[in-house]
Amino acid sequence: MSFFRRPDYRSDTTNFLNDLKKQNPGLSEQQVAGRALLWDKNVNQEVWEDLRAGRVDQKPYVYQTNPS
Repeated sequence: MSFFRRPDYRSDTTNFLNDLKKQNPGLSEQQVAGRALLWDKNVNQEVWEDLRAGRVDQKPYVYQTNPS
């Protein structure tokens, strides 16, 4: 048996999440649907390359208005 093994320990966060999933069985599907709304998008690579090509490098000392 390992000295560091703690088989009976479960954190408060783990217990909270497990209880929440038991109370709301459709939570996983809601999470997937929410992620799909904002993050899981197809990216148009041609448009992305055009945006990168049109980028202008920022000059040093951007807050200095007088070049002297």
